[in-house]
Amino acid sequence: MSRKLLSVGIDVGTTTTQLVFSYLTVKNEANFFSVPHFSICEKEVIYRSKIYFTPLLSDRVIDAVGVQKIVDAEYENANVEKTSVQTGAVIITGETARRENAREVLNALSGYAGDFVVATAGPALESALAGRGAGAAEYSKEHQCAVLNLDIGGGTTNLALFENGDLIDTGCLNVGGRLMKFDENGNCTYLSPVLKPYFSLNANPKEVSRFLAEILEEALGLREGKRYLDFVTDKLCKPAKLLSFSGGVADLIDDAAHEEFAFGDLGVLLGKAIFHSALCSGDYLRAKETIRATVIGAGSHTTELSGSTIFYDKTAFPIKNLPVAVLTELEENAEPQQLAEHISNRLRMYDDTAAVIGLRGKRNPKFSELCKLADGLALALRKVQTSPCVIAVENDMGKALGQALGMLMPQTPLICLDGVHLSDGAYLDIGAPIADGQVLPVVIKTLVL
Repeated sequence: MSRKLLSVGIDVGTTTTQLVFSYLTVKNEANFFSVPHFSICEKEVIYRSKIYFTPLLSDRVIDAVGVQKIVDAEYENANVEKTSVQTGAVIITGETARRENAREVLNALSGYAGDFVVATAGPALESALAGRGAGAAEYSKEHQCAVLNLDIGGGTTNLALFENGDLIDTGCLNVGGRLMKFDENGNCTYLSPVLKPYFSLNANPKEVSRFLAEILEEALGLREGKRYLDFVTDKLCKPAKLLSFSGGVADLIDDAAHEEFAFGDLGVLLGKAIFHSALCSGDYLRAKETIRATVIGAGSHTTELSGSTIFYDKTAFPIKNLPVAVLTELEENAEPQQLAEHISNRLRMYDDTAAVIGLRGKRNPKFSELCKLADGLALALRKVQTSPCVIAVENDMGKALGQALGMLMPQTPLICLDGVHLSDGAYLDIGAPIADGQVLPVVIKTLVL
């Protein structure tokens, strides 16, 4: 049996705003004699919006009403009712996420993406979404190799390294096409603060574009130099021999059709500078999706499904924006008292707010091992006055662990997920049960406002 979910990805970026509607097919891939295993097995993009310039009231303020009008118009063009959308993401990316009223925009759009709204894409999440949407993850899996995707937008370049389909590392640099803006006469009207130590308003745009291409070369170890350190916004990513490019500037690499200031920024010149740099001197991939890579990634990769051996009790859904604290294998195998201390130390980072405890777990745990783990969890969770208590286990033991914990903490709202791989720094949304209550849909993300 399979069912389709209507998903939307709404991307409000530094330069552009766009939407994509997709159908996600959810299917039980286990055989008749196995524990049910539900996964998203197919994505069908059914509508792509026009690509709009993101409306701004000033360099510091997004035009929230203007953005909402764009979204309303595209829902109407796609003939989609808000109530029919079951899942998806609203992502505010790049420099736009740092505007003064980013939260106001998110509130205005919060009813457009079903139960799931990714409040803002931090550098790691944006990098991962773009790399998956661009096809870099898929290529690395099919060819058993490493691929580094560069998603070059208006204000930032997001880096995502994939090996054999797995996300290994991410990074972000302040390199993008709208770090300089120009009027119709080619005069500079805006210079990003990150460029001011190096250039003035009357700088030669071609020189600035070559400089930014060199910054990318330095960051990837293709050129000696340390200037790139001034442009790292989050952290740097490990390099790889095979590169892929996505984002608006990727459309302009080896492009000869547009005039230099066709978009009122550095985009065309930066694309040409990258094409003539060491970044394109060897083999490189043209992404399946370039300017739409992030929003397609949001539509198809933020939503995952828990395993079917889960436990939940006394809990209201949906639950949003739970931070994740992942224990190491050594920590989770400690004796109950030590385990409780490890958990308490992790949860302390979140000021005693509700958090998800992430565990690897064992594939076929002994009863004694299950009880020991439950004892340690209960010792820690009794000290934390938050609700609900959420445990996420990678291996299929959520139901058994939940039942053991439920006996130790009978009055506590409790959720035990399994089949979900989490990492520190992530945030989790949990939706209402589907498939006759057998699985819980989840959204994994890296940052919220």
